[in-house]
Amino acid sequence: MARMHSRKKGKSGSHKPYNKSNTWIRYKAKELELLIVKLAKEGKSPSAIGVYLRDNYGIPDVKQILKKTLTKVLKEKNIATALPEDLLSLIKRSVQIQKHIDENKLDMTALRGLQLTDSKIRRLVKYYKRNGVLPLDWKYDSASLRLYVE
Repeated sequence: MARMHSRKKGKSGSHKPYNKSNTWIRYKAKELELLIVKLAKEGKSPSAIGVYLRDNYGIPDVKQILKKTLTKVLKEKNIATALPEDLLSLIKRSVQIQKHIDENKLDMTALRGLQLTDSKIRRLVKYYKRNGVLPLDWKYDSASLRLYVE
């Protein structure tokens, strides 16, 4: 499958192993939930928590043990952020590019990158509004969100 904004093919993503039994995991569901809450209170994002659990605790998949996703656990404990993580990272990228363009007014490549990033944000916002993650009256405004990110 081709990439979104370039005509390059790229490599396919990784796949989870087919074998569903992970006998080496010695953590129970309650311990894992407490660990996730502790890491979230330290300020880690959900993807960073997943990577940390994989690398330091040998837990390949939270959903396999808890029977629910990591973000669902964070929502139940009222620790989840207001905006989804992927949308927030795109907004941060947009703010960084905008700062760069403010300093380097003739950088047309950066301007193109800003346009592509903003279009990704708008597409993602439309998806989240359709699925009820964001309220229907939520609007993407780069000036106001710049204060939110900083």
